[in-house]
Amino acid sequence: MRSVLVIDDNHAVCTALEILLSLQGLRVLTASGPAPGLAVLERETVDLVIQDMNFRRDLTSGEEGVALFHGIKRRFPDVPVVLLTAWTHLETAIELVKAGAADYIGKPWDDARLLTTVRNLLQLRSALVESAALKSRRIAARDALAGKYDLRGAVYESDAMHALVGMATQVAAADVPVLITGPNGSGKEVLADIIQANSSCRGGPFVKVNAGALPPELIESELFGVENGAYTGAKARAGRFEAADEGTLFLDEIGNLSPAGQAKLLRVLQTGEFERLGSNVTRRVRVRVLSATNTDLAQAIQAGRFREDLYYRINVIELKVPALSERREDIVCLARHFLGPDFELEPEAERTLTAYAWPGNVRELSNTIQRAKLLADNKVISAQALGLKLTTPLGDPRTGEPDRFEIEHALTRSGGIVARAARELGLSRQALYRRMDKLGLRDPAQEARQE
Repeated sequence: MRSVLVIDDNHAVCTALEILLSLQGLRVLTASGPAPGLAVLERETVDLVIQDMNFRRDLTSGEEGVALFHGIKRRFPDVPVVLLTAWTHLETAIELVKAGAADYIGKPWDDARLLTTVRNLLQLRSALVESAALKSRRIAARDALAGKYDLRGAVYESDAMHALVGMATQVAAADVPVLITGPNGSGKEVLADIIQANSSCRGGPFVKVNAGALPPELIESELFGVENGAYTGAKARAGRFEAADEGTLFLDEIGNLSPAGQAKLLRVLQTGEFERLGSNVTRRVRVRVLSATNTDLAQAIQAGRFREDLYYRINVIELKVPALSERREDIVCLARHFLGPDFELEPEAERTLTAYAWPGNVRELSNTIQRAKLLADNKVISAQALGLKLTTPLGDPRTGEPDRFEIEHALTRSGGIVARAARELGLSRQALYRRMDKLGLRDPAQEARQE
C-alpha cells in the first residue's frame, strides 16, 4: 500500500487529508511539525510528502516550510514533496519548485485537483523506480555478458541491442556464414567484430572488405586475387580470401557484388575453392564468411540482381540491426561514449539528441558529436552546438505530443520534478499530468486496493 505523509500543525487539515486520501486506498501518516515529520520519514517507508509552509500561528513567512523542505530533500532526496501554501506564499512555493519540490497546491485546496496531483506523483515515483530497476537489470545483464564474452567495447542500453549482441555471441562459435542486415551506419561492423572475437578462428586473420566501395571490375580481383598479365599492367597478388585463410572474412555491402563475383563467391562457400583472375590453378582456403548489407536482398532476388542460391548460402544465420531511431535508449549513452570523459551534455542537448530522427544512424551521431566537440566554447555541449534541425514534431508522430520515452527521460533528468520536466517538454504541469494519464499508467489507488 502506498504511503503519504501529511505534515501540518492544523489538526483539521491533517484529518481532512487523511479521510480524503484513505478513501483512495492510500495509507496516510500525519505529523504536526517539522521534527515529528522528519522522525516519521526516518522510521516509515513514505512515497509522498504533503507539507504545510507554516507551523506556528505567530509565523507567516514560510521560513519553517522552506527549512523543512530542504531538510527532507537533503535526507530523503527521492521522496517527492508537495507544498500546501496560502496565496501569500505562492512566490516562495514557486522558488521551492525550482529547487526540487514536486508541486504546490493552494489553500483551500480543490479535492479533485489534489487527488490528481497525488495520483500522478505516485505513478511517477513508481515509473521512476521501475525505470531505475530496469536500467540496473540491463546493466547487470550487459556486464554479465561482457564478463563471459569479448564484446569489443560495444556501447548500448536498449533491450533490442542486448538481445542482438547476445545472439551474436551465441552464433560466434558455430562455423556457419552469418548475414548482418540493417541501414547504413547502424553498427553492422560492430556485430561482425563481436562474432570474430568469440569464434573458434579468432586467432586467425580478420579481413574486411567493403564491396560497395569497389568498382565492379575490381571486386573479383580484390576478393580472389590476380595473376601476372590477367589485364594490362596486372601483377600477381593474393586476394582477400587468401589473406583470410584460417580466419574470418567480412564482406560489407555484399548486395553490390557483381553477378560474376556472386558466382565465384557461391563456389567458395560451397567448396572452399577458387581461381585467381587470369589463372587456371585452383586454390583452396578455409574461411569463416560474415556478410553485411543495407540492401533488401529479397527484392534484389526478384529483380534479378542477386542470386537466390547465394542468398541462402550466406543467410544461414541473419542478425537484423535496428535503426538508431528504433532504439533511442542507446542514443545518449553512445553520445557520451563519443564525447569521452572531458565533455558533458546539457539536458536540452540530450533531449535534442533523442528527438532527432538520425537518418545516418550511429555514424551520423558520431560525426555530430565530434563536430560539437570541435565547435564547443567549453566542455559542456549545448543543444545549439549539436547543429541539429528537428524537421518533425517531437514525441508521438500521430499527435505531436511527448511520448512515454521522452516523458520518462525528462522526468529522470529533472529528478522527478514535474514542473521542471513540464518546462523542458514545453507543457504546463496539468498538461503533463493529462499526457501521463493518456499513456495508461496504472492508478495507484487501484493498486493499493488490490494489495
